[in-house]
Amino acid sequence: MIDFSFKLEGIDPLAFFGANNNRFKSLKTAFPELRFTSRGDHFQVAGEAVQVEAFQEKFQKIVVHFERFRSISDEDFAMLLLDNDQPRFGHLGQDDPIVFGPNGLVVKARTHNQKMLVDASLQNDIVFAVGPAGSGKTYTAVALAVRALKNREVKKIILTRPAVEAGENLGFLPGDLKEKIDPYLRPLYDALEDMLPPAKLAGYIENHIIEIAPLAFMRGRTLDRAFVILDEAQNCTEMQVKMFLTRMGPTAKFIITGDLTQIDLPRHQRSGLPQALRYLKGVEGISTIYLTADDVVRHKLVKAIIKAYDRNESDLKTDPQ
Repeated sequence: MIDFSFKLEGIDPLAFFGANNNRFKSLKTAFPELRFTSRGDHFQVAGEAVQVEAFQEKFQKIVVHFERFRSISDEDFAMLLLDNDQPRFGHLGQDDPIVFGPNGLVVKARTHNQKMLVDASLQNDIVFAVGPAGSGKTYTAVALAVRALKNREVKKIILTRPAVEAGENLGFLPGDLKEKIDPYLRPLYDALEDMLPPAKLAGYIENHIIEIAPLAFMRGRTLDRAFVILDEAQNCTEMQVKMFLTRMGPTAKFIITGDLTQIDLPRHQRSGLPQALRYLKGVEGISTIYLTADDVVRHKLVKAIIKAYDRNESDLKTDPQ
């Protein structure tokens, strides 16, 4: 018989073990051969060496998960007790809903590449999602962010876009700075409105739990304990993409979305997205998912339009004239 004593240093026992000590009871159930005693934030386990060592290994993984995300869901707690692998960022089966929106809306990955994007985000801290308009890049990323917030895996969501003019002049738009910028961020609001009730979304935005801002507002910040999405990254310069990526705090999750066929930067500026894809290829912890016209879930004609443009632009590139 051996004893193992431990103390939850800097961890709230209520947040760690849940209401009514439910997770502490789960530990006892998972290791029935061990004897558990607790006093405040001090705990002791006694039993055979093999069982105590197995408990120590799993318990340490639970602590690491909690320290990383400052919370742990009942699902992750149970998963850690069932197997020897540290849980991924959340858990989703191939056909599981990502999140449930108001009025029973089910948000889930609907194509093979969208499912790959979900899996990549669960397994990596930085994911690039590249593909045409309507292929679900932003929508899937926002759904993953909302899910992480609901599961208390992050403290906030940060959604950002470069305020690049697509053939129109920002300065001539009416209103103050916020009113000028909001049209550029409207697609992000639209996605959130599908996934959160209006009152809750408004409260999250008012309390800065969900932050939607132009990319320029990210400079100088450290983005931590957050799910951060950079949308329309093809319209970021090389320096802007590097600036954004280096804002990443130790417990953040980043998704960068972009469409390499819709670059609206002035001719003298180069998009930073292709450079980032080249430089970061093969870096552990970073994944890139390429979506195609086959992933488009808008009107069926949108898929046909994208394929027609791709086909004709390809012909122009090969035409010697």
